[in-house]
Amino acid sequence: MRIVVKIGTSSVTAGDGEVNSIAIEKLCTEVVNARRLGHEVVIVTSGAVTAGLQILGRDRPSDARTLQAVSAVGQIELMRVYREVLHRHGVIAGQALLAPLDFMVRQQYVHARGTVERLLEMGVVPVINENDAIADDELRFGDNDRLAALVSNLISAELLVLLTDTPGLLTADPRLQPDASLIEEITEIDRTLEALAGGSSGSSGSGGMAAKLASARMATWTGVRAVIAAADRPGVLQDAIEGRPGIGTIVHPHSRKLSARKLWIAFAVKPEGTLVVDDGARGALVGRATSLLPAGLVDVIGDFGADSAVEITTTDGTVFAKGLVRVPADVLRSTLGLRTNDLPPGVIHETVHRDDLVVLVDD
Repeated sequence: MRIVVKIGTSSVTAGDGEVNSIAIEKLCTEVVNARRLGHEVVIVTSGAVTAGLQILGRDRPSDARTLQAVSAVGQIELMRVYREVLHRHGVIAGQALLAPLDFMVRQQYVHARGTVERLLEMGVVPVINENDAIADDELRFGDNDRLAALVSNLISAELLVLLTDTPGLLTADPRLQPDASLIEEITEIDRTLEALAGGSSGSSGSGGMAAKLASARMATWTGVRAVIAAADRPGVLQDAIEGRPGIGTIVHPHSRKLSARKLWIAFAVKPEGTLVVDDGARGALVGRATSLLPAGLVDVIGDFGADSAVEITTTDGTVFAKGLVRVPADVLRSTLGLRTNDLPPGVIHETVHRDDLVVLVDD
C-alpha cells in the first residue's frame, strides 16, 4: 500500500516550541515498520515555524515576511531531527518543499510527482512540507492537511493518515461536553459533520479538526481512504493501515473519483469570483453533467478574467460546483440570461465547459 501520513504542529513540537524528537521517533519507527511490511510511506510534516520561533527566542510575529524567515530557520532543525531519527533505523530521509503552484501548473505537477516517485523507488522516505519561506501570502495551502490530501493524489496513494492531538472527530467539543464520543466511520461528509469539526483548536498550528475533515474530503474524492487519529496512540499507523475499528475516524472513499486535474480545480485553486445560477442550470450541471451556459446565469460576483477559478452557487448562496470560467466577468455581466443564439458575435458559448467544471454534491 502507498500511504501519506501527516503529523501536525501540536504533535511534532513540545510545549515550548522545541522539536519533539520523541514524537518524531515514534512516528518514524512506525513508518519504518510499515516499510518492512512492504508499504511505501510519505511523511507530510508541520512544525517549521514553531521550531524556528523557539530557536530564535521570539514570540510569534504578525507579519508574513518575518514568519517566512522564521520558518526557514525552523525547517533546518525539523529536517535534522527527521534525518537523524530515520538514519538510526537505517533509512534515508529526503526533503521536498512544495507550493500551490506545484499543483496548479501542469508541468510543475508532473515534476513534483516524478521527484517523489523517484525518492520512493530509491528507498528514501520523502518528508514534505509547504515551502513557507518563499510562499506567496495570497497563494498558499494555509495548512498542511490540505497539502497532504493533494500529495495523496499526486502519488496515487491508497491511504491518508492525519495524525493530531485528538482521537478523531468527536460528537461534540470535549472541552464543553466531556462525554463526547468518537465518530468511528464516515461515508459522506455533510454540513452537520463540518459544524461538529469547528475551527482550529490551538494557537501553534493553522489547521484544526475542520481542516482535517476538509482534507479527508479532498482525499476521498480521489478514491483514497482517510483516517484521522491521535499521533500518540501506540501502533496508530499499522492500525490505520489495517482499518482497525476504534483507531480514530475513518472516512471512506467517495463513490465518484475526481481526476488529478479536477481535484486541482475543486480544491487547489483559489476562487476569484462567483457565478449565481438558476434552478434549471443547477439541475443540468448536477444531473446531466452539462457545460454552464450564459442562459442559466443570474448574477456574476467579482472581477475576474478568463481561465479564472469561480464558485458556482444557487440563488440562496449554496456552493455546489467550481470551475474555470472561459469568459471574463465584464462580458458575462453583459450576457446574463442570454440564450446561445442571442449571444454577440465572438462570445464563447460555454461559460464553464464541463471538462473544467467539478460538481461538489451528489444530487
